[in-house]
Amino acid sequence: MSSSDIEKGELDDKDANVSKIEPVNSFTRDNIGKKNLITTFTSPTGRVISVTGDVDEAMKIAIDIDDITYNKTQDKKLFRKINLYLLPLICILYSCQFMDKVSTSYAAVMGFRDAFNMVGDMYSWCGTAFYLGYLFFEFPANTLIQRFPLAKVTAAFIMLWGMILCLHSACKSYAAIIVLRVILGILESAVTPAMVIITGQWYRKEEQMFITSIWFSFNGLGTIMGGAIAYGLASRSESYSIASWKILFIVTGLMTLFVGVCFLFHVPDDPSKAWFLTDQEKKLIVLRIKNNQQGFGNKHFKLNQFKEALTDVQTWLFFAFALASNIPNGSLTNFGSILLNTDFGYSSEDSLLMNMPCGAVELVGCMALAYFSQKHSRLLISLISMIIALICACLLSFAGSKTARLVGYYVQFVYPVTMICSLSCFSSNTAGHTKKITTNAIYLIGYCVGNLIGPQTFIAKQAPSYTGGKISIVVCDCISLIIICLNYFVYWNRNRVRNKNKEVDEAQTSVAHLENYQFADMTDKENPYFRYCL
Repeated sequence: MSSSDIEKGELDDKDANVSKIEPVNSFTRDNIGKKNLITTFTSPTGRVISVTGDVDEAMKIAIDIDDITYNKTQDKKLFRKINLYLLPLICILYSCQFMDKVSTSYAAVMGFRDAFNMVGDMYSWCGTAFYLGYLFFEFPANTLIQRFPLAKVTAAFIMLWGMILCLHSACKSYAAIIVLRVILGILESAVTPAMVIITGQWYRKEEQMFITSIWFSFNGLGTIMGGAIAYGLASRSESYSIASWKILFIVTGLMTLFVGVCFLFHVPDDPSKAWFLTDQEKKLIVLRIKNNQQGFGNKHFKLNQFKEALTDVQTWLFFAFALASNIPNGSLTNFGSILLNTDFGYSSEDSLLMNMPCGAVELVGCMALAYFSQKHSRLLISLISMIIALICACLLSFAGSKTARLVGYYVQFVYPVTMICSLSCFSSNTAGHTKKITTNAIYLIGYCVGNLIGPQTFIAKQAPSYTGGKISIVVCDCISLIIICLNYFVYWNRNRVRNKNKEVDEAQTSVAHLENYQFADMTDKENPYFRYCL
């Protein structure tokens, strides 16, 4: 990936018109972390912004950077080092969390439903219960990862969810399963927002879509691994002293627990605490993310940023998109194996194997489409992938040929690209740490509601074809297409206004007097230099 040369205090091309102005306001060790006033200016929206010492954590390093040059060779070396130490574990974590999430889908054709005498919509509520917990705890989870050490809190959630997954094997009643599914949802609610924040801490805006796509696409590997493990257990079920679905929960739970322990000791809370970076490299990290107009995060809740998140149209567009696009996700993650078993006619064991190509499509498709996002608009890539998913949903719902319906079922698993785009947009296009975690939480609440509704669209009396559930996928994909177009227009228009507005130029001149303003924890609406990635 190409990188530009960066030097201390260097501004990007959009800052060039004021780069010669000497800063007259500086942050120091004495005023960082305090709420004393540093300066004021009028934002592009016309609001008077007060900049205080309550700034981003990256400011602590930024003020100590003296005469450091940063060239392409150093940047490529540092980029490779970050990827080497962080990406593999994050990818494995995402594989495990998705494998855990769909474990009930595998268990459903391994005797899980019969063990608890599930009839009617009882199985659907196993999927819904998970997202009830996720929904209930999303805001508290985001608050915890803001106020406390990010990696340590995330690791604690991971280890606890591994333990809860193991306990699924000990349940004696349907009620106990529902309770554990709710708790599992609570514990998984911190993982995605934590990964979004980590991506924003370490990578530039133009890198974040590609990096997000890499770790998110490993959901596909989780599907492949889960299907392989489940098939291996199901095909030898008669040789075990306990039910094969119980062993599935134990194995996947122990894998997650191990990953949680590794995460605790390996992943730093932010780049300034990275055990694998030298002091010089920590300073270079700050320089390489400077033009993101945001840094490592801020531990304090800011009411003005919370209010801005609630009144920003992009927040609610993303909420609507998350809701609409995840109704199909909730349907297929819980009923995928059942569809293959009942609608397509595969045996219980074969339906587990036949689910594995879904993971391959997601893994390869997400990476391929994300590769093109390096040179093209991420929202355009999102639009293309959603069109593909819509065509495939139509094949699954309306095609007469079994082969055509199966192709539709498999290929529509490129739709996670749209969620990747959303997550990378949060990371790149939402500044101000409180605003970021609030927007993130609202998006994931939409994600939860969509996944809550999804399993309920597959009605037991419509088995084995579940026609109503399939049609709901088509409708939701159409709505998602419209929202992607609206999102693109909002970002394009905001950039257009900022590039031509005289008041923005005046605000830029005022902010240029503030040294290291990029780490002042301003929101995207407050910072006149902020531009939105399309």
